[in-house]
This record gives sequence, C-alpha cells and structure tokens, in this order.
Amino acid sequence: MKNSDGLYLSAREAAAELAISPATLYAYVSRGLIRSEPTPDSRKNRYRAEDVRALKERRVPSPEPRGLRSFDADLPVMDTEISTITEEGAIYRGVNCVDLSENDTLEHTATLLWDVADVDPFAPDNQPALSEDMRVIAEAARRAAPIDRAIAVLALAASVDPRAFTRAPDGRAMVGARIVRLLVATMLNAEASAEPLHQQVARAWAADNKHAPDLIRRALVLLADHELNASTFTARCAASTGLNLYDSVIAGLAALKGPKHGGAGVLASQLVKTLVDRDVEPMVRERVALGERFAGFGHGVYKHGDPRAQSLLNALSRSGAPRKFTKEVPERIAEATGEFVNIDYALAVLVHALRLPAGSELALFAMARSVGWIAHASEQLQFGKLIRPRARYVGPAPGRRTGAAG
Repeated sequence: MKNSDGLYLSAREAAAELAISPATLYAYVSRGLIRSEPTPDSRKNRYRAEDVRALKERRVPSPEPRGLRSFDADLPVMDTEISTITEEGAIYRGVNCVDLSENDTLEHTATLLWDVADVDPFAPDNQPALSEDMRVIAEAARRAAPIDRAIAVLALAASVDPRAFTRAPDGRAMVGARIVRLLVATMLNAEASAEPLHQQVARAWAADNKHAPDLIRRALVLLADHELNASTFTARCAASTGLNLYDSVIAGLAALKGPKHGGAGVLASQLVKTLVDRDVEPMVRERVALGERFAGFGHGVYKHGDPRAQSLLNALSRSGAPRKFTKEVPERIAEATGEFVNIDYALAVLVHALRLPAGSELALFAMARSVGWIAHASEQLQFGKLIRPRARYVGPAPGRRTGAAG
C-alpha cells in the first residue's frame, strides 16, 4: 500500500513506529489519539503519520531540560483545515503547492486557502480605501524598506475600511483581498490595481525581463502558506485576541522580518553576491573549515530538501539563470554540509537573476505569505478562542526568600 505524500502510515508501520501491538494501536484510535480512515484502494485502514509521531514524542521523555516541547517542529499543536507539510511540499487544502505553482496565480491560491466559492475577492472593484493620512505616511516612508512602509500604512487601514471587523466568512475574504492589494501596492510604491499581482511586481521591478512575470507568479504561489510557521503563529495569536485582519497581518509582518524567518532570504542573497566572482568549491571548503553556516540551506521540517526551492530553481534554470547558482552551489553545499537548499536560497537566486531591488526577497515573501496569514487569522477568528499557551516553570522552587536589603 502506497500512502500519499507521506501523510499516512499503514497499521504495520504505525505499530512499528510506536513499538506497540496492533491491538494497542486500535485502542489509541478509539481514544481519538490517532486519526484513521479507509484507504481508497483497499479494505484496510491508514493512519495519520503526524498523529503517530506526535504520540511517540509525548511518550518519550524530553532530552532537553528547557524550551517548549509542544512547539517541536514534528509535533502539531493545533488543528487546521488550511495546510500541512509533507516531504513533497506544502499542501494547500489538499492541493500540493508545487503542482499549484505550475499554472496558478496568487489570487487563485488565496481563494483556495480562504475556502471561497460564492464571491470573487479579487473582483476589479474590490479595491482598498486610502485616507489622506495613509497617503502622507506612504510618501514619507517612500525610501524605507518595503515591509516597514507596509506596516506603517496598514496600521491606519482598518479605520478607513467600514467592513474591517466583519464576521461573515465571505466578508473576511473580501477584506483579505483589499489587504493584499494594499500591501502589494504599498511595497511597490504604486497605486492599488486590479492587475494580477505578479504582473504588478514584474512591471515595477523587472519590466525588461520576459521571464519575470511567470517566475514571480511561481514564487508567490510557493510562498503563500507553510502551515504553522513563526509569523503565521504570531498572526493567529493576534487574531485570537479579537483583532481585525489588518492588525493580524501587521503582527505577521513584524515576525517575518527576523533573520531566522523571512529575513533569511536577505542573508542568502549575500551568499549569492559573494559567489558571483568566486569559484564555488574553494569558497564552500573555506567556510566549512571555519565552521560557518550557509544561509538558505537546511530546514527544520524538510529533512531531505525543500521541494519549493527545487521547483523554483528548476524554473530559473529553464529561463536561463546561471547553472552555477541553480545547480552547482546547492550540490556543493549539500555535499560539504549535508544540508539541502531551501526556499530562502531559491528566492535569493530569483532576485539575482531578475536583478530585482535589494531587499525584495523579504518583500516578495511578505506579499505571498500575507495570503496565508489571512487564511489562518480568519480560521482563528472563526474558532473564537484565545490562544493561551502555558510555560513550564524551571526557576527556583516556590517559597524562596530574597536576601534582606543592606
């Protein structure tokens, strides 16, 4: 039995993973600890791999005395219908993001992630409103980093959108599209438009490159969501307090800036620039000998390489990007470190190949991921519950007395 996309295990595989008997496995299923469903092509059942591994994690004592075990990369902490991650790539409501990126747009990806069927959020007339204060701020921050400019403008946007606090799912989707259009326009220092988003970006940043629209389209779809990453969790926490979608996206933008998240693309671009005039192998050998890490390589979830990165690099290769960056660098670094290329490096190669403005790695990431933040924030608002994790206290025992003041 072949289980699709690594999402499922057979009964034998699940029992072996947990080192238990089939009878115990069935007991776990009956208690709701492991999800089970019939296989499409046989009378046997299959079992959700993430549930099996989560249960395995809970049964094994943590080797680390500090930190939040419930936030380990392999252990889910909440339910969602939006997306999950497999070795073949992120799954958007049942659709593999790599397959989706072959032909789809960010707008259509948004309607999929937002689960919209009865309205068209990206109808030409669903444009964001701009107040005079928003225009003044956008102009004053014209030379600021795109993500900082977007945060400043979005901070005032909810107050001029009369439907910002709508509770209707379709209404939230309409608000979401206005946010995405406003975000993209602000980052591009342009007016909001009904033109496809990838074409707006290509026209503003790479008007002379015939491959730019399709490559940017592909990158935006691949980056639209990635389950419960740091910025998405931040956006969900913000939404759980009752904030509107505008403010939830601001929370996501702030978290995305970090060098261990979206900011890693900027660091990967520095690596690409370093290699432009240098031979790959000596440079890799030198940095490995010094114990340095390579930005854009390794991933906390993908142990055998990021399928999104490979998809984008393959497309860049077909469009004529230097083989040095699409093939040689990933191969040499993987050989030397055992770490495989991730989407941050692929995004850096895209920026280099299209000669996009400095810092556009993070801006592209934010444009795309805003769609995922809106999906998760909307789902959290629908749940209506506050996210309130607990910390495991590892400080001094209660009852400790402080020294008397001298």
